[in-house]
Amino acid sequence: MSLLFINQKQLTTMTSAIKLTLAIGLLCSHLTFSQTDSTAVETPVSYEKRVYTTASIANTEGITIDGVIDEAAWDVVEWTSDYVEFEPDVGTAPTEQTKMKIAYDDKNLYVAFKCYQADPSTIEKRMGRRDDFPGDWVEINIDSYYDQRSGFSFTASASGVKGDEFISNNGNFDSSWNPIWYLRTSVDDEGWVAEIRIPLSQLRFGNDEEQVWGIQSTRRYFNNEERSLWQPLPANPPGWVSEFGLLKGIKGIKPQKQLEIQPYTVAQLDTYEQELGNPFRDGSDTKLTGGLDAKIGITNDLTVDLTVNPDFGQVDADPGAIALDGFEIFFQERRPFFVENKNVFDFRVGGGADNIFFSRRIGRTPQGFTTADGSQGEYQDFPNNTTILGAAKFSGKTKNGLSIGALQSLTAKEYAEIDLDTRPEVLDDLDEIGEKREELVEPFTSYSVVRLQQDFNDNNSFIGGIATYTKRNLEDNLDFLRESALTGGVDFRHNWKERRYYATGKFTFSNVKGSEEAIELTQNSLTHLFQRVDATHVEVDPTRTSLTGTGGSFEIGKGGGGNWRYNIGGNFRSPEIELNDIGFLRQADQITQYANVRRLWNKPTSWFRQANVGLNQFTQFDFEGNYNRIQYEINGYVNWKNNWWSEAGAAHKPRIYSNTVLRGGPRWRWSDENFFFIFSGTDGRKKFRMHAGYVNSWAKQNNFAFQRYVLRFFYQPLNTLSLSLINEYQVNPNKTQYVTESSFDGTPRYIMGEIDNESLSTTLRVNYNINPNLTIQYYGQPFIFKAKYSNFNYVNNSIAEDLNERVAWYNNDQISFEDGAYLIDEDEDGEVDYSFGDPDFAFVQFRSNLVLRWEYIPGSEIFLVWSQGITGLGDVNNSFGRIIDNQLLGQRPQNTFLIKATYRFVL
Repeated sequence: MSLLFINQKQLTTMTSAIKLTLAIGLLCSHLTFSQTDSTAVETPVSYEKRVYTTASIANTEGITIDGVIDEAAWDVVEWTSDYVEFEPDVGTAPTEQTKMKIAYDDKNLYVAFKCYQADPSTIEKRMGRRDDFPGDWVEINIDSYYDQRSGFSFTASASGVKGDEFISNNGNFDSSWNPIWYLRTSVDDEGWVAEIRIPLSQLRFGNDEEQVWGIQSTRRYFNNEERSLWQPLPANPPGWVSEFGLLKGIKGIKPQKQLEIQPYTVAQLDTYEQELGNPFRDGSDTKLTGGLDAKIGITNDLTVDLTVNPDFGQVDADPGAIALDGFEIFFQERRPFFVENKNVFDFRVGGGADNIFFSRRIGRTPQGFTTADGSQGEYQDFPNNTTILGAAKFSGKTKNGLSIGALQSLTAKEYAEIDLDTRPEVLDDLDEIGEKREELVEPFTSYSVVRLQQDFNDNNSFIGGIATYTKRNLEDNLDFLRESALTGGVDFRHNWKERRYYATGKFTFSNVKGSEEAIELTQNSLTHLFQRVDATHVEVDPTRTSLTGTGGSFEIGKGGGGNWRYNIGGNFRSPEIELNDIGFLRQADQITQYANVRRLWNKPTSWFRQANVGLNQFTQFDFEGNYNRIQYEINGYVNWKNNWWSEAGAAHKPRIYSNTVLRGGPRWRWSDENFFFIFSGTDGRKKFRMHAGYVNSWAKQNNFAFQRYVLRFFYQPLNTLSLSLINEYQVNPNKTQYVTESSFDGTPRYIMGEIDNESLSTTLRVNYNINPNLTIQYYGQPFIFKAKYSNFNYVNNSIAEDLNERVAWYNNDQISFEDGAYLIDEDEDGEVDYSFGDPDFAFVQFRSNLVLRWEYIPGSEIFLVWSQGITGLGDVNNSFGRIIDNQLLGQRPQNTFLIKATYRFVL
């Protein structure tokens, strides 16, 4: 978890390229920076909670949302002002002041902002997609539960673009939340104005006759890259929602039960290159389908979201990636139904992406296979994804502080279709002809998740739990899949001393059941590797039909207030823990200890606006007691006075052992490694800006190396048009890249090779806003990955410190290449002892998405989508330029044309 609370819109100039490791130790006690700035004017500021008292306008003629604060109803309430700067010069008067009014009636909350600006021509009215935050903006955050942990955020850009986010865990902003609300902005000779109407049905609150809510308002003054707050906060606050001021005066409103129904219809045309003889590749396919989404308020506090036959055709494709280590690549969830309120179900297991719930398991690529035989003239049509029949989410929070989340989803049986070659002359030449049929490749599956959290101790503490259950209706040909999986856990967090200090912990368990074949496959999987030849604490038992494992974590530290952050903690995953039926788990059998400390400088000086520097350390063991890894890292970040930024770091890894490199073989030792990185970027306010970065890693004896070059360009020539171009090039040579396992005279041979590994990707995004509700967005990414092997060797002593003792290199008399395979005569007797295939490959991929989105009325949308895709293998001996010319530009892409229309009924 982060030791430094950061609002994602408060630090928009920070790069997302490198996640700064939490950090710095006693080294920082010797570092000093001048904290004086002759331009800063210190003014006394009180951090006592402010109170705004609103009033009802039910007996007035009402308010029209037109961006002009001229209705008499606004006179019922007073302006509040006195915003205080939060960044960069905390606690001082902002360059430009802001005023706010809040009113309400039986159905709506109304908010007005007056954002003063001495020269209105300098107001930055950049446009972006919904939940993008370009240019000048102002927002209101509302803790209508008044639990001091969660809230609703509504952001108004000067250009009229809306942003809305659900806030959880006292500062996690989730932009997937898309309520219905209304906004208009205008510019006058004093600055700019935002007028907002928020239906009460979009908020959650109790039945009290008189409501007390938490509120906060933030304004971004673009010209100086300032953030000012209505409720003043010190630098490095211990949380966000917990520090809100108070909204009083709301009386007699009744909780609004929400009922929204949103049917949709989709028409789709796919075109691709025809494949002669293949009945499934005739050049085009069409599809017409429909479905339904719904949001039902069971009570004002609790809501059910439903989806029937969901379609996600407008969602961007995953970026290109290849993993040579054999592990599954983690991709972010992008499907709207599962993205919205995903934080409710978050339950991480240690660090990284490991989680009890990973929604992309629902609707996954089918895990089965077919018996299609090309030699019998058979072709197969294998589905890309499993059909989601429907899903329901139940979520909310009661007035007693109980957060509830539940999800249920059903996926259909999925079949692959097998048919014969359409060319009679081909079938006539075959000795045996197959048959047309369907084969089951994914069973009917039920996924269930329940998540609870109870606040107590004046919302300074919580205790929670999660349980998931996956049930597959297996048939004989899918017995290699697990039949059921039960996972669960409990977690807690306690804050004290005004939330500056905290302790948090989790305990996780899992139980999976299946046939002997399924459980044996689980034991032998890369996540577990019970077959490791040198492991004494685990072994494969082919008779087992279940596995039960545990995991857990504990951390204690200082998370807010002052200039220091620090924590110490650890986590573990037992050998048998298995989460991958509905969760994500990279590796079991691991114990990790870590310690982090960081020093922050948030007071601007004559040469920077903000800075921090940190140090971290961690070690890893397995459950046999093997000491596998230790790492030390130092890193820092500076936001310079001209609003440029830089970050850099370096690390030393004197001990690196792995239980997985040899895929069931003995522990493997990597040579000692060092690395450093440096990234920097220009002023994020400029119409043209760029980032550049470099990462360099190297190991002793040139065991391996890694270099990464990053160039990012961002350009906004018009307020309505923005472009970005992200370029990355990576080189990752390795003298001991795993290739395969063979055998020599009954002795295992773990074959390695020297790999010359390069990858290149370029990502182009174009956003054109015709108006805040009509946008055109383009995403395109070519990705090329090359891996060429040479200097093959085999493992001699897998844990030797000296690389030349760790492996033995084949000489020219021992290895030869013939008919696409390497032949090994290890004892040089003229006979082939074993062989392996040529591992060289080049992977080529192009993905693009052009989407026109029109929100023709609030909550109802039309999408026009054109997607293109190319995936294939290139020639590893070609240059990147030749691969682009031959494998990308020379191929006919697959095209998808899609029209999707939705209409939201609010009842």
